[in-house]
Amino acid sequence: MTQCPPVAPTDVTAVTEQRDDLVAAVRDHAGQIAYRLARLQGGDYGSATIETARGEWTVKYEGGDLEYLRYDPGRGGEIYVISTKQPPEPAALADALEDYDAFVAGFNEFVATNQGVLDDVTTDFPEVETTGGVVAERDRVLGQVREVCDRIARQLRRYEGGDYGTFTERVEGTRWELKWDQDGASYLRVGGTGGLYLLSQYEPPSAVDIHEYAPLFPAFVTAYNDHVAGLESDLETIEL
Repeated sequence: MTQCPPVAPTDVTAVTEQRDDLVAAVRDHAGQIAYRLARLQGGDYGSATIETARGEWTVKYEGGDLEYLRYDPGRGGEIYVISTKQPPEPAALADALEDYDAFVAGFNEFVATNQGVLDDVTTDFPEVETTGGVVAERDRVLGQVREVCDRIARQLRRYEGGDYGTFTERVEGTRWELKWDQDGASYLRVGGTGGLYLLSQYEPPSAVDIHEYAPLFPAFVTAYNDHVAGLESDLETIEL
């Protein structure tokens, strides 16, 4: 027979308030661990796992702030002591906090293992060689190549008309392409589409590439001259 009135459910306010107070205290304390771990690891986000005799703790941070603190007792399920979701159940929290001091001690030992590891690291680094000489020589060679290409570009524009065009020739089996516009040479490319830009509007080629292709440039100029000579020969056959 049902008792009237029914028995009122037990008030859980005291238990939840105590749980929330404990979680807040752990959040503050573990937040210091997360901040120091972030400084030690030198990143905006990361994590560390600390093993104890009873289980395993994982602290994860983001932006130097604690994201979560997880306890894995090795039996049963993992317990998120601190998380961005709901707080843990009181019994689970109590079980985890019995091992919390061991976790802190393990973290301190983890920090201690990093103490002194940089003591023998020297800052007596070798002198850094200057690239000034290489850059100057590169600019000298490319400057001469551009000067010649600009002259070719002006002659081609003068002959062909228009504001832009291209001239291509093969040098020792490799395709060379000079693109010109109203300002002169736009680029000189070796090897067709996807090839090397000996001249361009962007960064210069490496010294190694210049060393490989600059000696072939005179052959490209000779090919251009032969092209012009052929045009003159064709024009000579015209009768008016």
